[in-house]
Amino acid sequence: MTTWLRRKNVRTAALLLLAFALLQGFNSAGLLTNYILFVIMVGLINAILTVSLNVITGFTGQFSIGHAGFMAIGAYTAGMCTKLVFQVGPDSPFWIREPAFLVSLLAGGAAAGLIAFLIGIPALRLRGDYLAIATLGFNQVVVVVFNNLDFVGGPRGFTGLPKLTNFVWVAAVTAVSVWVMHNLIHSIHGSQCIAIREDELAAESLRVDSTRYKSLAFVVSSFFAGIAGGLLAHLLQLAHPSQFTFLKSIDILLMLVVGGMASIPGSIVAAITLTILPEFLRFSQDLRLVIYPVILIVFVLYNPVPRVQALLQRRLLRRAARAEGTGG
Repeated sequence: MTTWLRRKNVRTAALLLLAFALLQGFNSAGLLTNYILFVIMVGLINAILTVSLNVITGFTGQFSIGHAGFMAIGAYTAGMCTKLVFQVGPDSPFWIREPAFLVSLLAGGAAAGLIAFLIGIPALRLRGDYLAIATLGFNQVVVVVFNNLDFVGGPRGFTGLPKLTNFVWVAAVTAVSVWVMHNLIHSIHGSQCIAIREDELAAESLRVDSTRYKSLAFVVSSFFAGIAGGLLAHLLQLAHPSQFTFLKSIDILLMLVVGGMASIPGSIVAAITLTILPEFLRFSQDLRLVIYPVILIVFVLYNPVPRVQALLQRRLLRRAARAEGTGG
């Protein structure tokens, strides 16, 4: 089994590198316009958001609809670091600009994770709809706070951010983020989170500290949401409160539902697909609001992603079992 896992990790890394090399090749050859590259980057940022929400909602079973609030905290914190603290820009030396941007992204993620830890202590004692209402209220509070902070633009938005996000940064951060969350879910800590999702009372009877593991999942989820917010802010060169309302949280939740709960590949595919799909519907602004919801309904009703993933998992498990039998 260990050998199979190692081979799987190597194969996954090789596929990611191949995809990255192909996109970079297309970009260097001029086959990708700035617009197409922009849409791809937004899709990858949405993939980070969807996978991170999956950690708390899909794998731990806690219904949160305030994800955009943590995204906002990360965006504004990273923006304050690059613009007000480090004062870097696209023309700054590489050895100053890139480390400063990395530190800013980590600071944004850390700020979001810290806030998640503080509000998670009381909020995660709630269950079901009550937790959803609490996280929704938190999202609205974050929007109101940033609307009234004049030193970051208030209702005008935090403008003038340096454009530091590029395809290399987005691809690298997406790969690392998904890898970390994947390994967390497949660790002993992830098993505890899944046990809480399946039956919290039964898990507690087996001495699983449900509050601790729900807090862990909540903090990790919020940390990566904050990093995604920092990437988006430095791609758009703007962080505006209207970008982070509860409607953005609903969009992320929709991507999660379409991709399938507790499915990391499904989350990635759904996030990228639902980012690109509206761009294909721009040919008709009148029909766009009709076609897009119909496609979503059909996709949710006849979603092939979880079934394909289950089929692949069964095949991989059979292959691993045969490998162990041969080795034995």
